[in-house]
Amino acid sequence: MHEGNKAFILMNLGSPKSTKHKDVKTYLTQFLMDERVIDKPYLLRSLLVKGIIVPFRTSKSSEAYKSVWADEGAPLIIISNQLQTAIQRNFEEPVKLVMRYGEPSSENVLKQLHRDKNLNEIILLPLYPHYAMSSYETAVEDIKQAHKKGSYTSAITTIKPFYNNADYINALSESIKPYVQQDFDKILFSYHGIPERHVQKTDVTHKNCLKVNDCCHVASPAHDFCYRHQTITTTEMVIERLKIPKQKTEQTFQSRLGRDPWLTPFTAKRLTELPKEGIKKLLVVCPAFVRDCLETLEEMAIQGKESFLESGGESFQLIPCMNTQALWVETVTGWLQHYLEGDTSMIN
Repeated sequence: MHEGNKAFILMNLGSPKSTKHKDVKTYLTQFLMDERVIDKPYLLRSLLVKGIIVPFRTSKSSEAYKSVWADEGAPLIIISNQLQTAIQRNFEEPVKLVMRYGEPSSENVLKQLHRDKNLNEIILLPLYPHYAMSSYETAVEDIKQAHKKGSYTSAITTIKPFYNNADYINALSESIKPYVQQDFDKILFSYHGIPERHVQKTDVTHKNCLKVNDCCHVASPAHDFCYRHQTITTTEMVIERLKIPKQKTEQTFQSRLGRDPWLTPFTAKRLTELPKEGIKKLLVVCPAFVRDCLETLEEMAIQGKESFLESGGESFQLIPCMNTQALWVETVTGWLQHYLEGDTSMIN
């Protein structure tokens, strides 16, 4: 490496080390104690997480992970490693993978990278298309805190959420295209849910999100940080690109936790209602994820499918995430290459 070296970091959520109760408990505790995931005061958060949620969810979560676990480990980790390897082939600069929870951690990867004393810039790509406190924001802040703790002199450059990036929309659309060319009644765009208060907390205007009628379609600076607006934009852009009849599409939110108001409509509820509305052949895509994980492989492909079919549905097809599809690898590679060539249009 020469003077002025750069390195890339791809950042994802993470998974437990194994499906053993102790490892799942450790993972859930780290995840749910994140103040950007459960944004309650520390003592209340600790009571909720360590005293109620984790003790009751560990066994269930362990069984869920077992249903999708591969010999090599968690699907999320396997696919993320494969993506990192595929992208590394295109660069001399190091491409590293960091998990927000678990390993490889921000602290350990930064230590590894800074063994090269000439490293002067890290380009961070959080693998989240949409901005949310509990995903994109916490990933960025975790890297920043580990960087500060290590007193490193290198700069950190962060690639912004790519929910409306033309290349992302193209790659996502192409991954969906073969499925909408077959017979289906509806395609459900199911995004990971978040509490409504998170949307309002990230509203820089404090007067738009969930306060103005049709707020996601009213021009506002809030949209740069609004998860709901960004998911709706992704859905609408894919529908337009693939020319899917709007009456055959719907957007929902999955993975609700707790009793606080979350973004609606809820995926789980709609899966039981759709067959009664004449929707028998269902396609489901989860664009909040660029790689398959527990939320797609277990929550949707197993639980969601069972719920839909038991409610009267006839066919349920989960469209895989982009994972390591060639066009997605090409897209991510292109973003990083463009930055090296001086294009800063995707930089925060």
